[in-house]
Amino acid sequence: MQSHEQIAYLGPKASYTHQATLSAFDSDNYTFSPQTTIEDVFSQVQSGKANFGVVPFENSTNGSVVFTLDLFADQSAKHPDIVVCGERYVEVHHCLLGHPAASSQAHAPASTKALRDGTRSPSSSGHATPRPGNPNPTNSRAAPLTDLSHIKKLYSHPQAWGQCKTFLSCYLKGVERQDVSSTSRAAELVAADETNTTAAISSGIAAQMTGLDFLARDIEDDKDNATRFFIIRRRSLEDTSPSPDEENSQEHTRAYKSLLSFTVSHTDAGALADALAVFKTQGINLTSINPRPSGEAPWHYMFFVEFSGRRGQAAVDDTLTGLDNVVRSWRWLGSWENALQQKQ
Repeated sequence: MQSHEQIAYLGPKASYTHQATLSAFDSDNYTFSPQTTIEDVFSQVQSGKANFGVVPFENSTNGSVVFTLDLFADQSAKHPDIVVCGERYVEVHHCLLGHPAASSQAHAPASTKALRDGTRSPSSSGHATPRPGNPNPTNSRAAPLTDLSHIKKLYSHPQAWGQCKTFLSCYLKGVERQDVSSTSRAAELVAADETNTTAAISSGIAAQMTGLDFLARDIEDDKDNATRFFIIRRRSLEDTSPSPDEENSQEHTRAYKSLLSFTVSHTDAGALADALAVFKTQGINLTSINPRPSGEAPWHYMFFVEFSGRRGQAAVDDTLTGLDNVVRSWRWLGSWENALQQKQ
């Protein structure tokens, strides 16, 4: 590859997508271009301004990133050439970032460094409030490092709320939430707020870059919380041919993943089952399926299917041929190496 190719990613710097980008591309050989939205990343790659893009696709706790799925659905045909060519997994450990209450700073000046590095001892029990629909709520794994009663508004990416539900229920129930384009953007907004009454759910790296204090650390519900990111590029660059030494064994099939979307008739009984049966017939293992509105009609859906294998393998190619006979339309969205298989 040529030196200093452009890599577009969901920014700004210190976002989890930025971390995924750094794990996939050497900063000495590529130029990184942070974008405000996921759609901006798609547009940069589609237009050729960026050679590759990095976008969040799925979280282990909160499921698929619907913004990314809808861009792959491409109802307005803005990104017809985008395909996936790689994936990266990043452990996600959310922090609550902001500034301590003025009274806390006045009465406990020795705690400033502890709040900076997030090591102050927790001061609250972390019991979630029982509610009629949830009389026995789960208690939070994390506890605040300082009093949070001064926090009146929270900023974060929409995915983060679902990953930190228990902590928010325990300690910040009823506090206003504002969706922003990324967790690092949330930290930037809080750093610029002179009222000191806002906080961000963001990363530890964002705290270092913005000068914010740690009000709490590791506030995600699941200690194994991780997000999967897709590396995208233009279809014209995709190599759909198998490598010379590739085989069609199960081992080689598991070494790759592929993604495609398809639509079926919503009036024919069993239409979706017929489409999925094609994969079973060819011995293709489905790893996920996600429905999204197709844009063709109200309550009409497009299905995204991810599976083991890559285009160029006989079973996958036969599956595509079989789909022609049972679906209304399908779109190929790329093949890539299975990052989890590489770690095993």
